[in-house]
Amino acid sequence: MAAPLLLLQDIHLTFGGTPLLEGAELSLAEGERLCLVGRNGSGKSTLLKIAAGLVEFDRGGRVLRQGATVRYLPQEPDMSGHGRVLDYVTAGLAPGEDPHRARHLLERLGLTGEEAPGQLSGGEARRAALARCLAPEPDILLLDEPTNHLDLPAIEWLEEELAAARAAMVLISHDRRFLDRLARATVWLDRGQTRRLEQGFAAFEGWRDDFLAREETARHRLDRRIARETDWLRHGISARRTRNQGRVRALAELRRQRREARRTVGELRMSAGQAETSGRLVIEAEQVKKRLGGRVIVRDLSLRVMRGDRLGIVGANGAGKTTLLQLLTGRLAPDEGRVRLGAGLEMVFLDQSRASLDPAASLRQALAGDGDTLMVNGRPRHVMSYLQDFLFAPEQAGTPIGRLSGGERGRLMLARALARPSNLLVLDEPTNDLDLETLDLLQEMLGEYEGTVLLVSHDRDFLDRTVTSVLAHEGDGRWTEYAGGYSDMLAQRAGAPASAPTRQTRKERTDLPARPAAEGREEERKPGKRRLGFRESHALKTLPGRIAELEGEIATLQERLADPGLYGRDPASFGKLAERLAGARAELAVAEEEWLRLEMLREEIEG
Repeated sequence: MAAPLLLLQDIHLTFGGTPLLEGAELSLAEGERLCLVGRNGSGKSTLLKIAAGLVEFDRGGRVLRQGATVRYLPQEPDMSGHGRVLDYVTAGLAPGEDPHRARHLLERLGLTGEEAPGQLSGGEARRAALARCLAPEPDILLLDEPTNHLDLPAIEWLEEELAAARAAMVLISHDRRFLDRLARATVWLDRGQTRRLEQGFAAFEGWRDDFLAREETARHRLDRRIARETDWLRHGISARRTRNQGRVRALAELRRQRREARRTVGELRMSAGQAETSGRLVIEAEQVKKRLGGRVIVRDLSLRVMRGDRLGIVGANGAGKTTLLQLLTGRLAPDEGRVRLGAGLEMVFLDQSRASLDPAASLRQALAGDGDTLMVNGRPRHVMSYLQDFLFAPEQAGTPIGRLSGGERGRLMLARALARPSNLLVLDEPTNDLDLETLDLLQEMLGEYEGTVLLVSHDRDFLDRTVTSVLAHEGDGRWTEYAGGYSDMLAQRAGAPASAPTRQTRKERTDLPARPAAEGREEERKPGKRRLGFRESHALKTLPGRIAELEGEIATLQERLADPGLYGRDPASFGKLAERLAGARAELAVAEEEWLRLEMLREEIEG
């Protein structure tokens, strides 16, 4: 068996006294394609930089085969010191390598090479950085979020280019479809350690959930063993304890294992504040036209958005998606035509640029200003508690926003937007930089949201899972609406039947009588194949433990209430215990019913 091109062994790295990597490993053979996955903040980008030779580690080893060439794509490329984009790209070539390929790649990516790096948009900068990585045709490609800020045509072109490349690759991406297409093995970075699955990303989530379930079972067994040994230590015969010092030392070792075990990061909690129900008609556009800079952005658009619709907007960068959002929401007036907003709208707008975030402000200030509380869905909430809902540690409250990662800034934007009550969510590229678990929960939250959603995204899988129709740019300022998700749109454009059942057409939906937004929309909200969401999977794993806790509490309460003298001695305590017993029984009934529902749903999906 040939030696790997790149090998990382037992990598340890600590930042600010907190271990980030504890024995992480990575092996990459010729032509191999790995995806590196894990939660935001788990150290994926750092591990990729170590693989690229850009970050020093505390302990471990890095071996690169002699003569192997490596190219690394960072999340935020540094183009300083270059007057033109072409200069930046060709600077990545080794002596003797063909500069014509660099120019060819730039042209394929929609750039001339004469642009000034400082004037590029996020998507253009990402295209230039990709050209710099791909032009030398290296042996190893290390790509950190290569699809971020790219439009759908560019993502699909990149997929084709990478699929045909001979290079070995390590990919970090939140784009499920991109990983499904390219990855042949999966490396999961979790709590400082890596675990490898010799299958593509499609098999990863089930494998990860099984691992976490087994780990939780093992933790419960360890807890029970510690409890038994502690009971023996307290109540065993003194002479036996003295003779069996080995058992005492074993208990100390069990406690050490329990204390030092790194548990998974807390659960992300996400819910949108709900305002009063809006009118049935949310947005109506009639023959709308808009020009910007002499170019037609929108031409003769007529559209109706009804309460409860989830409208996805797709198109190439520069097509005018953000401008269209501003027109539909009344932030920008049309040149011709009319846009009418429905009654009772409470709108929350999530801006893709994140320009509203002050880099010098702290997390606490971004949410609560100079106070300690903020209003969440009309109720006061302590800022520290709300930060923890979005996986920010209490010690991060004073961290300047400029020092947050892209994923952390994305979670902060969601935290700010979802605190306000709304019945119309306008989301402009909400998925950028978010990890897969957060995307799952965002998707689930949108499915439960009773209002209306306008969504701009380049994430094809996310669109398929969330929207009920797609408004696609067709060129020359023309936009066409298609029923269903992104895959349905492609099928309808090709004139073929959709692979998944197509949801009702716009006419069918707008002709229906008024109904509550949450009623009868299950098929519209969950396009494609049904699967357990992140919250449902988590509940299915944790409910048995909660049921066992309630059963234990009920048994204890019943035992205490069985004391015949309790009522005479302390009537108040007797009343409180009886009230709690009734509450515990009610909670147990609810938990058992929910577990049964989820278990039946799981069997239905798998069967």
